[in-house]
Amino acid sequence: MYIELRNINKTFGNVKASDNVSFGIEKGKLIGLLGPSGSGKTTILRMLAGLEKQDSGDIFIDGKNVNDLTPDQRGIGFVFQNYALFPYMNVYNNIAYGLKIQKKDKEYIKSRVTELLELVGLPGVEKRYPDQLSGGQRQRIALARALAPSPELLLLDEPFAAIDAKVRKELRTWLRDTIDKIGITSIFVTHDQDEAIEVTDEIVITNNGRVEQVGSPSEIYLNPDTPFVARFIGQSDVIEHYSRLKGFEHVKGKHNAVVRPEFVEIHKFTDNKQHDFESSMEDGVVTGIYFRGSAYEVHADIGGTNIVGRIPLGGTKIVKGDKVKVLIKQIYTFDDTSTEILTNKGLDKEELYYI
Repeated sequence: MYIELRNINKTFGNVKASDNVSFGIEKGKLIGLLGPSGSGKTTILRMLAGLEKQDSGDIFIDGKNVNDLTPDQRGIGFVFQNYALFPYMNVYNNIAYGLKIQKKDKEYIKSRVTELLELVGLPGVEKRYPDQLSGGQRQRIALARALAPSPELLLLDEPFAAIDAKVRKELRTWLRDTIDKIGITSIFVTHDQDEAIEVTDEIVITNNGRVEQVGSPSEIYLNPDTPFVARFIGQSDVIEHYSRLKGFEHVKGKHNAVVRPEFVEIHKFTDNKQHDFESSMEDGVVTGIYFRGSAYEVHADIGGTNIVGRIPLGGTKIVKGDKVKVLIKQIYTFDDTSTEILTNKGLDKEELYYI
């Protein structure tokens, strides 16, 4: 592993920010640290950078223990949420700042700044000042400045949080492409699931200072290891007494279950239409329908249990109060420590699909 954290602990007062944190990162990978606010993501990033000192445990970069190295000795580039550009310096001098600290000659600095402006797609803006740039442009310049000294590791602390939604989505793709071009090992902190899933090679899920699960976006989404991950990832509804649902039996010790909209099919009830897997369908009533851009989100009551599913924009029109047939294909059952995937007994696994 190129980056390793071994048994890292960090406490702030009575708060355990990192609780025996251990994980590794392969060279050249883009890793997402994902979790709710206060879960310990930024603390991990700051300890990697040397901006915070762990109470115990070891951090290795490229096989070298960096516990006693200062931030400037770790070969790290850091991109902050608020850009942290120097307002009194133009773009050229902002990018060149780290190179001047390294005492690089003027010709090298000029060449490197030009190269990086091309890389981030902003050639010709070197004479502008930060307040003359948009939020997206400032974040690109912040990345160029972090990359200027040729770091071995790039750390990004919620870099798009201050940018509007449309530009943020565009920058996700741009960041992924840029990091692929330069091949630098990168760690990206976010609380936005879409960002983590779209941008990263692997995700580290954090909660209350602990690492809950490490894996690819698809592994974590489809096979959550812990109850927290099952509830945190995706749009998840927790239901009780899941054994009342058709096709599911109670698992000893696991009394609750998570159902995601993509596990649910909702069909308008008609007397003359026979649905596939009719025997596995629940009778329900639509309690709400909401436009979600690419689909409608449908809430249905089935025997006192609220179930959420989606229907395509061009599908059968459904309105509040309609009687519907609801097919639940899969659920995650859980106890205090573990999860288990259950598939509706009336289905073959080949019938499962995900949106």
